[in-house]
Amino acid sequence: MSLTKADIVERVYKEAGFSKKEAADLVDLVFKVIKDTLARGEKVKISGFGNFSIRDKPTRIGRNPQTGESMEISARRVLTFKPSQVLKEDVTSRFGHRINDAGKEDTSLPVQDGTPKALTSFMNNDDKFDDLDSDF
Repeated sequence: MSLTKADIVERVYKEAGFSKKEAADLVDLVFKVIKDTLARGEKVKISGFGNFSIRDKPTRIGRNPQTGESMEISARRVLTFKPSQVLKEDVTSRFGHRINDAGKEDTSLPVQDGTPKALTSFMNNDDKFDDLDSDF
């Protein structure tokens, strides 16, 4: 199962108390800010979640997997994401027990209880802006 943009809008609508239109506009705005920042070649750092960045890859020699023939792979720009340590720990501590010795996930096992630290870390950053709200 995948989380879609519509799923995110629905969660914002239900959990933040916005109207569906406001939730959709908010999600669109957040994605637009992230895309515009990356398009300018700047990094996007989200505390407790991870870092998005653009990396330039040079031209290199590769191999055609069908023929085995050498070929040139052109230079290109790629998007990278590096999860924060907090996010990695959340995923491995809550889901790691579902991986068996062969490396396969047993989805019949429940997710372990616990408060995701990445979400808590991210949500706690709201405190920095509480004082600002009173100035407006």
